[in-house]
Amino acid sequence: MSLPGMLPGGMFGGGQQGLSDEQIQQANMIKWMQTTMESCPGKTSMSGVMGMGLGAMFGLFMSSMRYDTPLTPQGAEIAKLPVREQLRRGFKEMGRASYSSGKNFGLIGAIFAGTECCIEGFRAKNDLSNGIAAGCLTGGALAIKAGPQAAALGCAGFAAFSAAIDYYMRLPADETRKAVI
Repeated sequence: MSLPGMLPGGMFGGGQQGLSDEQIQQANMIKWMQTTMESCPGKTSMSGVMGMGLGAMFGLFMSSMRYDTPLTPQGAEIAKLPVREQLRRGFKEMGRASYSSGKNFGLIGAIFAGTECCIEGFRAKNDLSNGIAAGCLTGGALAIKAGPQAAALGCAGFAAFSAAIDYYMRLPADETRKAVI
């Protein structure tokens, strides 16, 4: 019988006769990793790191798309420079954009995941409301410096986006394959 939290060889890690030291160590490592990933600090830090990675890639891609053309005054100035200098400036801008986007995506991911995990732990339920509330708090917190109207719009926007994504992710597998017309 296999239940959550059980290790090979017995109930909850006990009775591990017949297992080698390596198998016991692997089982303990798996249990430690599962415990860490199910905790709020683990989810928050993992979301922040993954958000930073995704944001850095997004920033890199977007900065490569906004290259100045020679038709604009800035582009004409850059076009007069030697190729090596043009490349240096382009790569420098790509690095700045990657860092900035990575930092922002990481912050958003960490705030959202931490808030959702805390709400889920407080309510002791895993449903759509947790994501909606976490989205509202995240959007409102990120926009609070711009005033109450911006905070309300941020709350509504993040909550709606979170509701849409959560709803889609919770659909049964056969319904997600159908084309939306």
